[in-house]
Amino acid sequence: MSEPDPAVLDRLRRVRGFVLDMDGTLVLGDRNNQGLRPLPGAGPLFAALTELGLPFRIFTNGTSRTPQQYAHALQALGFPVSDNGVLTPASSAVDVLRSRGHRRVMVLGGKGVTEPLEAAGLETVPPLRTTRADAVLAGWFRQELTFDALEAACDAVFGGAQLYSASQSLFFATAEGRQLGTSRAITAVIRDITGCRVTVVGKPELPALRSAARRLGVATHELAVVGDDPELEVPMAHKGGALAVAVHTGIGHAQSFADLPPERRPHLDLPDVGVLAKLLAPDSAQS
Repeated sequence: MSEPDPAVLDRLRRVRGFVLDMDGTLVLGDRNNQGLRPLPGAGPLFAALTELGLPFRIFTNGTSRTPQQYAHALQALGFPVSDNGVLTPASSAVDVLRSRGHRRVMVLGGKGVTEPLEAAGLETVPPLRTTRADAVLAGWFRQELTFDALEAACDAVFGGAQLYSASQSLFFATAEGRQLGTSRAITAVIRDITGCRVTVVGKPELPALRSAARRLGVATHELAVVGDDPELEVPMAHKGGALAVAVHTGIGHAQSFADLPPERRPHLDLPDVGVLAKLLAPDSAQS
């Protein structure tokens, strides 16, 4: 690892909040997002943030669980995550859908998607034929996906519903290697058949970062965004003027980030979040 730019380190110490990825950054689970285990440096990073009094939110593109269920899973690993400390695309979807006047949402996903939407006052309906909706949202729908569900979603779009996706990531990191992202696969079929536009509500789009910034009470340019995917956290950080921090414990590796165009590279490119914890320490040798 090369020595970080002193100007970047100075900016790191002026950051007022952190947005942390989950899978491949803090933990790894299996292909069904179960059996989470901590990744190197996760504990020291939480300790450093706690010691420095720096607020954080974890933003995962996963929607297999509710945000609170993700929080409880991380708490079970001993991480100091509050019950409202995790955000998902369902969290930012609430902001986007309400701002666009949507009220009735057809969900291709489980309770990880429906519960946050319903808690915000949105009506959710399952993907059934002849069901009226003004928006279709695709999330984690791995086991339940059927041809009938795809047909119902296409019918809703043909009827005027707008299509939204939790994520357009090709893959997500697991202990078993990378796994195909369900949201992208589902919306690829619907888009191919209907010719509609897909709006992404999760990372790397700005609504996701703004959702985290609003809950932290800081501006997006005052945040540091930490993650393992060259196509998610780093681009999102740049879009919002945040500090982009890459780690190599998940989808991305050192060359993945080095191959990005200069204007899209991370400000800090680190082996794992434990190195970030050391850089945050007041007595860091790099200070």
